[in-house]
Amino acid sequence: MNIGSFKSVNGQLLGSVATATIDLARLGLRPVESTNERAPAFEIMVLNIAKRWVQIGALWEMTSNSSGEVFYQGKLDDPSLPEPLQIMLFGNNDEGFRVVWNRPAPRREGLDGTRTARGPRNSDPFGSGNATEDGKLNETDELADDQVPAFT
Repeated sequence: MNIGSFKSVNGQLLGSVATATIDLARLGLRPVESTNERAPAFEIMVLNIAKRWVQIGALWEMTSNSSGEVFYQGKLDDPSLPEPLQIMLFGNNDEGFRVVWNRPAPRREGLDGTRTARGPRNSDPFGSGNATEDGKLNETDELADDQVPAFT
């Protein structure tokens, strides 16, 4: 889900992020100068109510395994937020970036604290269904007793 954007304004990347409960109207991306390969690419800055720029996050450069596209991933975090907001930026400096949010999947942990593998993403908890592979109704299926009746 797109929740904001950044664009180059006088050589600086400025933008905003807005959701139902968050409205960060003045954000900036400050490039990080570091030789450490684990350093973020950008610090996320916000203009606070006292008109001072303060850091509320960072973004790391990533590369998509499937397409090779470069994007930025990180989070916004501040004591005023109920929880950190995980974000990704797609685009480039010339055309601008769109800010995308995606709810992280919950972790599965055993009682002993070990992580367990997640089930396949395409598993269907509703069973095999009553349609054939070409989308037609499977004539051999009988109507179930708990099926909602049609209105007449």
